[in-house]
Amino acid sequence: MRETPLVRFGLHLAKTILSGVQPTENDFLALARTLPEHSLALCPGADLLRRHFFGNGIHLCAISNAKSGRCSENCAFCAQSASFPTASDCYPLLALDAMREQAELLSATPVHRYSYVTSGRGLSKQEIERVKQAISNVEQIEFCASFGILDADDFAVLQQSRVSRYHHNLETAPSFFSRICTSHTYAERIKTITLARQAGLSICCGGIFGLGESDEQVVEFGLQLQKLNVDAVPVNFLLPVKGTPLAGVNELTPGRCLKILALLRYMLPDKEIILCGGRKHNLAGMQQFAFFAGASGLMTGNYLTTQGQSLQDDLGLLASLGLHVRS
Repeated sequence: MRETPLVRFGLHLAKTILSGVQPTENDFLALARTLPEHSLALCPGADLLRRHFFGNGIHLCAISNAKSGRCSENCAFCAQSASFPTASDCYPLLALDAMREQAELLSATPVHRYSYVTSGRGLSKQEIERVKQAISNVEQIEFCASFGILDADDFAVLQQSRVSRYHHNLETAPSFFSRICTSHTYAERIKTITLARQAGLSICCGGIFGLGESDEQVVEFGLQLQKLNVDAVPVNFLLPVKGTPLAGVNELTPGRCLKILALLRYMLPDKEIILCGGRKHNLAGMQQFAFFAGASGLMTGNYLTTQGQSLQDDLGLLASLGLHVRS
């Protein structure tokens, strides 16, 4: 790539970070204001950071929609909210044997982490116990859980199971959250993350982009993740769902998606940044550039209510780029 002033600025920031100096908020805002069509210029610096902290090994994770639909919350992007007339499947928490079978099948693949994700504000004590039993004897894979807003007692149970990481997204910047959800607060989400951390679980916390947030709010979101010192950051790009309030929103381009990934890598240089939902649709023919924009992980397979990319296709993509599944 030709070394333009923007390329030099990104590389300078990356080298500054590697020297132990934290860039200023104004530095991050300057990156965020990059025009989407120039986003590839941010990649050399972002890629330098990714390779320094993670080499060419890519983390793989997968999820299961273990309880679907009829959610009491009103997140504007979500097909599973009972507030909106969508065609989402509705079913209760999967039976113990079904959950165990899914986990055992995935444990024989290169996937590192597997998460059960459930709709609703949270799970009951009995439901959490069922999940604990389902994964108790499954080896060769790490488990995450994504069960919504839980209390300290719930996290104590999860910590005693084979769950080692809790996933709970902030979704967006504090200043934008009330535009997409009013059934619970940002503070409740932060409290949930704090309780999970206090229980000894690592934290997977990210968001979804393309909701109408500004570039400045992407920086605000990244600063919040810095403050929480999360371990992994799942990055989703909106795939509008018919029936939801955001059904007609289409604010993403491949360039903006790459810019968001790169910005998060500069802001969270040593954190796992996982490319997740909406990647195939929104990155289109530029999906391969996501890793050079800073992504160090990949969610493979299907998502909660939308189809993803198969494990074999993802393994082929990584191989074609000279990347490999992290051992």
